[in-house]
Amino acid sequence: MSEAWAQAVWLGLGAYLGFGLAVGLLTILFGMRRLTPVEAPVRVRVMLLPGMAAVWPVILLRLIGVRPKEDRG
Repeated sequence: MSEAWAQAVWLGLGAYLGFGLAVGLLTILFGMRRLTPVEAPVRVRVMLLPGMAAVWPVILLRLIGVRPKEDRG
C-alpha cells in the first residue's frame, strides 16, 4: 500500500466521521422528535452521539422520512 493511498483512506474516514458528527449533533439538537416519540434526557442524547456518527446515512434517511419495511403499514 502506498503512502498516498493510505492517506486517502484516512482522509475518507475522517470525512465520513466528521459528516456523521455534524449529522448527529444536528439530530440531537433538532431532530430527535422525528426519530422517537419519547423525550430523551440530554445525557441519553449525548450517549447516542457516537452511534449516530457511525450510522449517519441511516439516521439521515430516517429524518427525511424513509422507513424500513417493518415500520411501514
